[in-house]
Amino acid sequence: MQQTEPGAANRTASTPALEIVDLSKSFGGEKALQRASLSINEGEVHGLLGQNGSGKSTLIKILAGFHEPDPGGQLKIHGKPVSLPLAPGEFRRYGISFVHQNLGLVSPLSVVENLFIGELASHARWMISWSAERERAARLFERYGLDIDPLATVGKLAPVQRALLAIVRAVEEMRVAGAESSSRGLLVLDEPTPFLPKHDVDKLFSLVRSVVQQGASVIFVSHDVDEVLEITDRATVLRDGRVAGTLVTAQSSKQDFIEMIIGRRLELLPARPTDFGQQKGNVEIQGLSGGTLDGVNIELHSGEIVGLTGLIGSGFDEVPYLLFGANPARNGVLRLGERRYDVTDMTPAKAMAAKMVLIPADRPHAAAIGALSMADNVTMPVLHTAFRRWMLNRRALLERTQTLAQRFDVTPNDPSLPLTAFSGGNQQKVILAKWLQMEPLLIILDEPTQGVDVGARQKVFKAIEEATDTGAAVLCASSDYEQLEAICDRVLIFSRGRIVAELVGAEITKDNIAERCYASMPRGNG
Repeated sequence: MQQTEPGAANRTASTPALEIVDLSKSFGGEKALQRASLSINEGEVHGLLGQNGSGKSTLIKILAGFHEPDPGGQLKIHGKPVSLPLAPGEFRRYGISFVHQNLGLVSPLSVVENLFIGELASHARWMISWSAERERAARLFERYGLDIDPLATVGKLAPVQRALLAIVRAVEEMRVAGAESSSRGLLVLDEPTPFLPKHDVDKLFSLVRSVVQQGASVIFVSHDVDEVLEITDRATVLRDGRVAGTLVTAQSSKQDFIEMIIGRRLELLPARPTDFGQQKGNVEIQGLSGGTLDGVNIELHSGEIVGLTGLIGSGFDEVPYLLFGANPARNGVLRLGERRYDVTDMTPAKAMAAKMVLIPADRPHAAAIGALSMADNVTMPVLHTAFRRWMLNRRALLERTQTLAQRFDVTPNDPSLPLTAFSGGNQQKVILAKWLQMEPLLIILDEPTQGVDVGARQKVFKAIEEATDTGAAVLCASSDYEQLEAICDRVLIFSRGRIVAELVGAEITKDNIAERCYASMPRGNG
């Protein structure tokens, strides 16, 4: 492993594309960023990692002109000093462009309108030749090998197509700015992948490589160490607002990154030795069909965690939503204890009444209401228990929230804060607290640690395992093989809507799961 001293990134003979020296930012006396220094080389993909609250977002928002840094820091772009603070939008003058996690697209508009919206809005024209703009968009997509219809409505695109469109738009904006300066461009990708499956992440990375080949530099902000190892040349780690160090990716291991991120060696969760093979299951799914699924049968035991996985399109990720009644099923029967339910008649309300809970992958849109407080989110399922005569007992709800937040290690433990004020990992802990307080019989998880940093992942795993101690059975749909290895008693492999393999106990390793998934891939699918 090659590691630089904190704050002193490796230098090349060429002038860095971007150089930050002693950048700090305080909020109400608290230091969110403390004398951070790093440099981004010309033509490199540079990772930026750290736990939630480490200072990554603060650093990016200073570059975007959203935050004003404390006095004393310096910023250079291609060797030229740049005055701080940057005004909002000023970054464009220097050939910098951003793609944030929410992508910043306007769903009702077409692809071509979103692609050139900045240019069309800032340049006065008597008329717009939409046929010419569509042809220009088609040529641009062809240059990057992308199959995106310029006439399509953005809201109807697949998630990966929206992400690719946002990146192409950012690169085009960077190119236009580059025509007005000597800049070769710096693209900042602020966590663009958390809600994309691995197959789609590969497409996005292919585009990133194409962008770099054309002379740009890239800052890639991510929680996912595997992705950083795959796409970056070097990576800088922030911890508690300081630069912990910069690693040369090709000379560093995943463990090197994790130790630098959390400041210590990560303790592995103990293996789960329980053998449920001789016990009768208390949860049974029979003949589940819907979407691409065809006649799926699964039996679970009290206290057991069963993983569901497969390649994209295999159907494993449809199971949670069919069982919970969020998507319609064609056929299927669910037994919970002694009670049986027709899955074709299932609704989310009926599922919750049957003591089932679903924690979906799309945390910002499907799992919670970001504008509401932590207390409102946590207590939503139990509001009916908090009425005293005709009045809602708000004090009891706040006390309940604080107790649950302490139990699930939510930071900060302030029930009045809106959910959007919390980091991704703490949001997920709030959502777990919200549903696990119901003491469900069946917990259904879809990508439970998506967009969650490595430290918070361990706490999420622990919360899931503690839920099994109360007798709950857990179904965990995930494309994260390492996560499945860490928490599952069994893993079921899906292909073409059916279960094609089962791994148990010591058979559950990341490599075994990957091998079974690809071994089950139909011929002709590459």
